[in-house]
Amino acid sequence: MTFDRAKFATAIETVLEEHLPRNSDLAPHLVEALRYMALGGGKRLRPAIVCGTCVALGGSMQAALDPAAAVEYLHTYSLIHDDLPAMDDDDMRRGRPSCHAAFDEPTAILAGDAMQALAFEVIAGAENVPPSTRVRMIELLAAAVGWQGMVGGQAFDISATGAEILPIGRIAQMHAAKTGALFRASVQLGGLTAEPDIDATRFQALTAFGEDVGAAFQIVDDILDLTQSSETLGKNAGSDAEQGKNTVPAAVGLNRAQTMAMQAHERALGHLESLGLSDGPLVELVDAAVNRIS
Repeated sequence: MTFDRAKFATAIETVLEEHLPRNSDLAPHLVEALRYMALGGGKRLRPAIVCGTCVALGGSMQAALDPAAAVEYLHTYSLIHDDLPAMDDDDMRRGRPSCHAAFDEPTAILAGDAMQALAFEVIAGAENVPPSTRVRMIELLAAAVGWQGMVGGQAFDISATGAEILPIGRIAQMHAAKTGALFRASVQLGGLTAEPDIDATRFQALTAFGEDVGAAFQIVDDILDLTQSSETLGKNAGSDAEQGKNTVPAAVGLNRAQTMAMQAHERALGHLESLGLSDGPLVELVDAAVNRIS
C-alpha cells in the first residue's frame, strides 16, 4: 500500500488537535501551553513512522493515527522537559520560544506532565485497536519513555555532561535509550496496529529497524548541532559543545560520525530488505531521518 505523506500530514494534525483540550475553567494557562507545544510544528517523523509501518504491513493509516498521536505527545513532553533550565536550558524550539520561555517554568513542567498522561489516555482509548493490543502498546511505550528508556537516557546524559567525553560505546548506549527507544516503539506500535498477532521473528526485525533509525537520527542530530545555524535548526545551534555534552562527533570526530550515521542508515535499510519492505514507505521515512537540515 502507498503511504501518502501529504494525507498523513493533514490527518495527524487533525488527530493531535482533536485529542487536546480546547479550554479549561481549572487551568486555562496550562491548556494554552499544551496547544502551543503540540500544534507548534515539527517534522512529525515518529508518528509518520507509526503510520508508515502500519501501511507497509497492509494496515490502515486511519487505524494507526491514535497510536501515532500518542507517540507525538510523548515526544513533545520530552522536548518541553529537555528545554527546561534544570535540563538543557534552551529557550528556542521549532523556531520560536520554548515552553518555559513562552509561558513560565512551572507551567512548562506541568505541561510536560499533562502531555505524557494524555499520550497514555489516547492509547488506552484507541477505538481502532483491539483492547489486548492497546495493553501491549501501553507496556511498550512505558518501557520506551521510562527509567530504562528516554528518561533513563536523559538522566545518563545529564550526569555525564561537562565531564570527560565517554567512549563511543557508552554514548551509543545513552542515545539508544534517550532517542532510539521512542523510534523503536514507533515502529512496534505501527506493526501491532497492522498485525496484532504479528510473528515474533518479524516483530524482532521491525524492532531492530526502529533502533537503527533512532541511532542514525541521533548521530545526524549531533552533526547538525555543529554544522547548521540556529535559524536553520529552529533551536540553539552549538549548545551541545557549549555545555560539554557527550555527542558522537565529540567522541570520534565529524567525519567518523558521518560514516556512522550512514552505517546505521544502511543497517536500517537491510532490515527492511529482510522483511520484504524495500519498496515501501519506510524507505522514504528512514531517508527523511538521515537526510535533513532540521
